[in-house]
Amino acid sequence: MELLVARCAGLDVAEDELVACVRVPDGHGGRGQEVRTFSTFTAGLEALADWLAAEAVTQVVMEATGQYWKPIWYVLEEAGFELLLVNARHVKILPGRKTDVCDAAWLAELLEHGLLRGSFVPPGPIRELRDLTRYRKRLIQAHASEGQRIQKTLEDAGIKLDSVATDVLGASGRAMLAALIAGERDPHVLAELAKGRLRAKLPQLRQALRGRFRTHHALLVRLALAHLEQLETSIAELDTHIDRVLAPFAQARDRLDTITGVGKRAAETIIAEIGVDMTVFPTAAHLASRLRAAARATTSPAANAAPASPPRATAGWGRC
Repeated sequence: MELLVARCAGLDVAEDELVACVRVPDGHGGRGQEVRTFSTFTAGLEALADWLAAEAVTQVVMEATGQYWKPIWYVLEEAGFELLLVNARHVKILPGRKTDVCDAAWLAELLEHGLLRGSFVPPGPIRELRDLTRYRKRLIQAHASEGQRIQKTLEDAGIKLDSVATDVLGASGRAMLAALIAGERDPHVLAELAKGRLRAKLPQLRQALRGRFRTHHALLVRLALAHLEQLETSIAELDTHIDRVLAPFAQARDRLDTITGVGKRAAETIIAEIGVDMTVFPTAAHLASRLRAAARATTSPAANAAPASPPRATAGWGRC
């Protein structure tokens, strides 16, 4: 089989340590390899980078193991190595593996013959943007859940504010909720807190605000409102930081914003998930696949958190 990468390394990554296999020419027309184990603490990763540099390794491959590959990737990326992240499922279906070959050595062998397909790993600024937009989405989801909790509490108290007001958490709704928490129970007084167009519904509001709102309900609504305000502050702070990180990609965002149905925030999320360089995707199908993976990642926190298998000992191949 043709040799495409003369000096390469494969990494078998776990939570607390990794196994690295370096494959280089042995000086006699064949291939030599060495397997070492490193801690995944920063000092261990720096020692790994030094060893790979001393061996003149040009390319390094690792599997996408939970979140554990990320700090390793970042250290080696800063050290200037060409990196490849591969899907463990894809590696397992490749034929030809011997049972006594450790994962690191197997990855290195596949890499040197050009048999691996790398996953998309965006550059640093896009990775930062992705973390920010995904966290913002989580906070927005938490905000929606807290709003639903308030409505359920009001329903339990017989307060039908959501049947009259379009937005229970609007300016009028929050003023009424604050008054209820403060002890006001008179539906006429509460209804007079309506603002703007909602004042046209004062008769309906007086009926909707008559219920059995107790101290118990006041506590629940007060805590939920406080949490809502905290979430809103955090979301606003994230929005400001996202705007700053996105500044170099503002032109791409504005172009996406011109597409019908794609607003500013949606455009930010798209850039965060796929970047702005479409040449990294060989075909439109690859791009669509990446977007599907991104959708799963942003809806399920555990989507990319599969537990890592601990290293195991295999005779003849070092600690693997």
